[in-house]
Amino acid sequence: MSRIGKMPIPIPAGVEIQVEGNRVTVKGPKGVLTREFPDEVGFEVEDGVVRVSRKGDTRTAKALHGLSRALLANMVAGVSEGFRKDLEIVGVGYRAALRGSELELQLGFSHPVVYRAPEGITFEVPEPTKVGVVGIDKELVGQVAADIRRIRPPEPYKGKGVRYAGEQIRRKAGKAGR
Repeated sequence: MSRIGKMPIPIPAGVEIQVEGNRVTVKGPKGVLTREFPDEVGFEVEDGVVRVSRKGDTRTAKALHGLSRALLANMVAGVSEGFRKDLEIVGVGYRAALRGSELELQLGFSHPVVYRAPEGITFEVPEPTKVGVVGIDKELVGQVAADIRRIRPPEPYKGKGVRYAGEQIRRKAGKAGR
C-alpha cells in the first residue's frame, strides 16, 4: 500500500468536492479546479475527509495511487490557500514591471521581454528585482515560474539572471589572471 496514497485528505471549511466517475471537481473560496483521474483509482468523500483507493494491484495502479492522492491534495490546498512561487532578478539594469496582466522584463537583451499571464495566474512585483507568481493550480504556477526563469537563467560566473528565491547558484572562478 502506498504510504502517501493511504493518507486521508482533510477537507477545510468552505471547500466542496464532487466526484463523478473519474472526474473530480474541487470548489473553494479561491476558485474551482477540475481534473480527470485514471480509472485505476477511486475516491470516497466521507466525514470531512477524502480517501483515495486503488481498484487493482497492478504496477500501474500502485504507481497512480500516491500520485492521485498528491494531485487531489494540491487541488484542495490550491482552492483554499493558493500557491506562490517567488523569483529574484540579479544583474545591473535587470528589472521587471507589471503592465496590466503582462510582465515586462528587461534582462539585458536589446528589447524588453513581455510575458503574458495565462488564465488563472497573476503576477506581483513588490520591487523591480522581485517577481511573485500566484495562482490556485500548483502545476501551472511552477510551470510559469520555470518559463520566466528560462528567459535568462542564472549564469555561473557573475550569477546574473532570473532565479528562484533562495536558490543557490554554483559559481565558477573565471580567468586566473596574474
